[in-house]
Parts: sequence; structure tokens; C-alpha cells
Amino acid sequence: MNEGLIRVGVAGALGRMGRVACTAIDAANDLRLVAGFARRGSGEPIAQYIPGLRSQALLYDDLQPFLGAGLDVVLDLTVYPVSMDVAREAVMAGIRPVVGATGWPEEDVISFEDECDEQAIGAMLVPNFALGAILMMKFAEQAAKVFPNVEIIEMHHDQKRDKPSGTAALTARRIEAARGGHGKVSIHSVRLPGLVAHQEVLFGGTGETLTIRHDSLARESFAAGMLLAIRRVGGLRRLEIGLDAAL
Repeated sequence: MNEGLIRVGVAGALGRMGRVACTAIDAANDLRLVAGFARRGSGEPIAQYIPGLRSQALLYDDLQPFLGAGLDVVLDLTVYPVSMDVAREAVMAGIRPVVGATGWPEEDVISFEDECDEQAIGAMLVPNFALGAILMMKFAEQAAKVFPNVEIIEMHHDQKRDKPSGTAALTARRIEAARGGHGKVSIHSVRLPGLVAHQEVLFGGTGETLTIRHDSLARESFAAGMLLAIRRVGGLRRLEIGLDAAL
């Protein structure tokens, strides 16, 4: 085994996002998939559920054995509040978490940030792993300094639980900060079958509009951002929100 490999465990390994993550990690030359956390299949190889995997990593339905599998990084793709437990237990175990779940209340984010500071360990809370979505937010921050009138429309598949999405909420906070905190940004949420993850930021001015839009047409669009976060979280010493710290 190459000792330079980053050893990764995926929480929510058998979910739709988890399957994408496991496949991408398994194919990366500098990463090693060593464990999966899921509600079923405990003790069985992840490869039994995800065809094509080379890894012989096992599934766990108990958090402590999962975290005890010799992990450097946990990629958490569960849902709140399970994701909060995974992230906190990982930090206490000295494992760096990359949290892809959204819907954390602000007080839990602040509390988790304090825990990361106390343990002097890096972590990432990433509402959206798509690289294009990060650029969309950056462009929106810039446009907010020119156009004072803006609204956000976020559209997701009908199985998404949280409204508004974490991406939309983060976009709104960044626009508000860019405008000096003057006024809240309205967010409109759409949940329909057939959608994956889409967001429009609409700016209006006198006689003109500006639309900044990002579309994830398949969940594979999130793989590059997941790998980037896994590779970069080891260099952090605090909680970072979004992928910006990794770019």
C-alpha cells in the first residue's frame, strides 16, 4: 500500500451522492476508499452494492467502528441531524470531515466551528460541490456591488428536504455582505421531479437585467469538487464554509 494515500471514509455511502463519491474516490490515484457508513450492508464490501469498485472497503452501520477504520478524512453525505453527529465525532477522533449535507441551523454551525477551533483541526461544510456553483456565487458577489435589486430562484429534485437549499442560502448571505448588509435577498424554491440542482441569481436595473445561472445536470458534476475538498481539507486548521478555501 502506498503510505502517501489519503484514507477516506464515506458516510452515506449507498445514497445517490455516496455512490458517486465512492466511485470517484476509488478511481483516484492519490486516495484510498477504506470504509463506508450506511444503514444496511454492515460487514459487506461496498463493491457488492456499487459495481466496478476496486476497493474491498467494508460497510458499517455503527459510527464508532466506521471512524475507527483508520481514516484521514470523512466525506459526509448523510442528512441533518445525522451529519452533525458524524462531523462532531470525526473531529473528536482527529479525523477531518468534509460535510456535504445542508440544512444545519446557524447555531449548530457556530457550535461546530468552536469544536474545530478547540481541536485545532480542519473541516469543510460544503453546500454545493459543483465548481461552477462556486463561480456563480463569486460572480453574484461582484454583480451585487453594481445592481442593488436581486432575487434567487433555486430548483431541485423533489426528494430534496431543505428549503431553501444550502447553496441559495450561502449565495444570499454573500450578496448581502457584498451590499454591506443592506436588506435580505429573497429566495424562491422549486421542487420537481426531473430536476437535479439548478440556481438562478437575477439582478435588475433600469432597463436591463442580469441573470447568473448554474445547472448540475447529473450528480457526477459534484465529483470533482468532492475530490478537491478531500485533498485540501488536510491543510486547514479551522472550519471553512464552501469550496472557496480549496480553490
